[in-house]
Amino acid sequence: MRITERELNRSTLVRQLLLRREPLDAVEGVRRVVALQAQQPASPYIALWNRLAGFDPAGLDDAFTDHRVVKATLMRLTLHAVHAGDHPAFREAMHPVVRASRLGSRFTASGLTAEDADALVPQLLEFADRPRTNAECEAWLGERLGAPPRDGAWWGLRQYTPLLHAPTAPPWSFGHRPAYIAPPGGPVRTDAEASAASLRTLVVRYLEGFGPASVLDVAQFAMVTRTRARAALAELGGELERLTGPAGEELFDLPGAPRPDGDRAAPPRLMAMWDSVLLAYADRGRVLPSAYRKAVIRTNGDVLPTLLVDGYVAGVWRPVAGGIEATAFHPLSDGVWEELAAEARSLVGFLADREPEVYRRYGHWWSRLPDASVRVLPGG
Repeated sequence: MRITERELNRSTLVRQLLLRREPLDAVEGVRRVVALQAQQPASPYIALWNRLAGFDPAGLDDAFTDHRVVKATLMRLTLHAVHAGDHPAFREAMHPVVRASRLGSRFTASGLTAEDADALVPQLLEFADRPRTNAECEAWLGERLGAPPRDGAWWGLRQYTPLLHAPTAPPWSFGHRPAYIAPPGGPVRTDAEASAASLRTLVVRYLEGFGPASVLDVAQFAMVTRTRARAALAELGGELERLTGPAGEELFDLPGAPRPDGDRAAPPRLMAMWDSVLLAYADRGRVLPSAYRKAVIRTNGDVLPTLLVDGYVAGVWRPVAGGIEATAFHPLSDGVWEELAAEARSLVGFLADREPEVYRRYGHWWSRLPDASVRVLPGG
């Protein structure tokens, strides 16, 4: 079966709850979309505001507090918010990647070895039975080593250890000074068999939230090798359906998963920074036109908050005095501008009690955007 480019786009949108806002609570919303990029504290909240009907941010606050939704370093070695039930398998699947990337030369230059890290992990998890700051953890590590830890030691150990981020400060549960806590389920498995089995679980969950997808897409999402991605898909075998993509590429999906027609209406949205739909694929053209990629994904990896129009990125947005400044990279109809204005009014109201000038620290990128049509959409 062949699937078109627009059908791929609509498949992503329906699974990511972007064809209509769904009446779900925060915990179920996170479970449905699989993983929300969370390196910027506001982004999981704005991502769910885009996806859930009547979203109450206090519900996500509570879910983070009682660990029904957790924030941790996971896919692509990036902070994600995921359902607590997904965290163990996701972390186990990522273990070889985390070990290779965080216990390398930067870590060993501190005088510690990978074997030292393995010995320290259970002790650190025991110490993190309650929220611990960076300073507390570094002091703890210094006591174990008999001297203050050298550069690279705590950097590698804190990411290698399967710690969760503990809520620290308003307005979005997590402040700029992180605290860490051990996962309530105890340490994850680290053997090769467990990692392979958990990668298969991750692939199934990825397809539920982002499919159909190719081997390269799976490798990109998890930042695993193509060999591991290909092996996981092969081992799932008859559990998956095979499709032919727009360019003739082989795609994998779950039988019965929703794949709407390409002409299904897609409402405009004001997407969060680093929204997962922009980063979950090797071919980001599914949602982000290649002509706009450099404008949206900046040289240091910052991914700007975007306008989604007819299912595709059409520009960027930021809060300004009086509303939301929308920058469109191509002409939009009056009707689309009216729909974006309605979204802007809702977003300004949503941000008012939390952080009206969200993402302000990234404003320098707007001086480097291409020529475009700019409108301030009123917040009142």
